[in-house]
Amino acid sequence: MQPPRRSKNPSNRDLDRLRSPDEARATILARVPTLGIERVALHQAPWRVLAEDLIAPEDHPPFPAATMDGFAIIADDGSPWREIVGDQMAGNVIEQQVTPGTAIRITTGAPVPTGADAVIPVEQTEIADDHVVIHGADLRPGANIRPVGADLRRGDHLLTAGTLLGPAELGLVASAGLVPVPVRRRPRVSVISTGDELIEPGERVGPGQIRDSNRFSLIAALEAEGADIRWAGHAPDARGPLNTLLLDRIASDDVVITSGGVSMGELDLVKALLVELARVHFRRVFMKPGKPFTFATAGEHDDVLVFGLPGNPVSALAGFELFVRPALATMARRTGWERPCVPVTLSHPVRPSDRIEYQRATVRVHPDGYVTGATTGGQGSSRLVSWVGANALLIIPPRESIYAEGERVEAMLLGAPYGPA
Repeated sequence: MQPPRRSKNPSNRDLDRLRSPDEARATILARVPTLGIERVALHQAPWRVLAEDLIAPEDHPPFPAATMDGFAIIADDGSPWREIVGDQMAGNVIEQQVTPGTAIRITTGAPVPTGADAVIPVEQTEIADDHVVIHGADLRPGANIRPVGADLRRGDHLLTAGTLLGPAELGLVASAGLVPVPVRRRPRVSVISTGDELIEPGERVGPGQIRDSNRFSLIAALEAEGADIRWAGHAPDARGPLNTLLLDRIASDDVVITSGGVSMGELDLVKALLVELARVHFRRVFMKPGKPFTFATAGEHDDVLVFGLPGNPVSALAGFELFVRPALATMARRTGWERPCVPVTLSHPVRPSDRIEYQRATVRVHPDGYVTGATTGGQGSSRLVSWVGANALLIIPPRESIYAEGERVEAMLLGAPYGPA
């Protein structure tokens, strides 16, 4: 397979210019294609992105419904003794009507019989033969009845395109009968780990070898974002096989993610090959961890996104969080994907670096509303344990002096804040 013809890439000097994280992300998002639409069954729709606005086709409930078990009655009927003339269960409609002096037994969710305008809870009644005795109920018309359209009116706007379909959203879709569900196609993604030093997790480590962890961390991160992982594996540091593999994956998928091979070494082949196979947009970002980060577009229409992540585990995950995750969300036109950033007070001194640093941290909210942030220990780019338990990334701008305990910085929340320790 021959590489596609493409215009000349920018000079190495321009490609290696340090981009700010914001500039790098804007460059990526400006080149993200939109995924197509498919219609799927409800059981295939969880955690997919809705592709079209949904409008209620009918009133819900479509009939007045009891909100609890009891008896359907006339609220203004003064008689405490009422003859039970029928049973109205959910799922059918009986012909009997409620008239003065009568009641119909009813279950939660059942349609209210003709003539009744209230439901008396069963705990406020007593059965005496074929009558019900009502004890001290001060009912008004409409009591314990859910009227037609109480939840939704025909023509109401239910959900907006771009919504992630979770439990409540899917329940709403199901109750409105809007099936099949229009969703964005899941992005097809490949994950390629590079490096002859890598072995499989179940193998015994030999001299100079390490177990491949990035592939599995990235697979987990991709699955959390709804990606369709078409291929994941290890590629050797050999130009020919790696070239063939990259071409195959570019021809098949929407996104190709590589791990390793994008730094400055002689065997950093991914960086060299992408200049030939793709249109490279940048290769370095003014951040720590994750300075060596390549972004390219490839394919006949330049619509395949290629991300060359660093080989260090923390750097790879930081690159995914800051750049790949936003790209995947934008491809699906998902709304509300942005991580919230909040000001936090440092619980201890923090040493800055020469770049914008994203330090793994725990953010806590204290009973008085005080919000603090503390790092998870050593912040080396190979120390993957620093990501375990982190619910935030502290954003530490470069400067000469140490950030003191009690100073305020921004934190990007990866999850809900913790309570006090």
